[in-house]
Amino acid sequence: MNFAPWIAMLAVVLAGGATALQAPTNARLATAVTGPVNAAFVSFAVGTAALGILAAILHTRPDITAAKGLPWYAWVGGLYGAIFVVAATWAVPRLGVAMTITLMVAGQLIISLILDHFGAFGVPRAPVNLGRIAGVALVIGGVILVRRS
Repeated sequence: MNFAPWIAMLAVVLAGGATALQAPTNARLATAVTGPVNAAFVSFAVGTAALGILAAILHTRPDITAAKGLPWYAWVGGLYGAIFVVAATWAVPRLGVAMTITLMVAGQLIISLILDHFGAFGVPRAPVNLGRIAGVALVIGGVILVRRS
């Protein structure tokens, strides 16, 4: 039996849990460092240091030749991460963790459907269909239920 997909799914669920932990942690940090942008900066600095240590432990080295040939969009992932962290840090004190994360997941799913449909950024093409739309609609319904509760 191939366990790789199950391990990948578990890793993603745990990463999602880390996102839920990151939002209130950074929101708390923002109170001490005067705002969500400064909190995101500290968060990214700590994350960069952790990744540097992990890269050193794993003895990983980037392939500079391959990196030079990448398209422009391959270099802006950190920008998306910065937007995500600042938005979550700002929103949690105003909306709560559950509402913030639910809205973020809804946004992720909507954009994911579009990216998959067009095969954007080199991802495998998966056309939008009724089942996928229904799945996103259920998450948006969850946003409404979380908000009204």
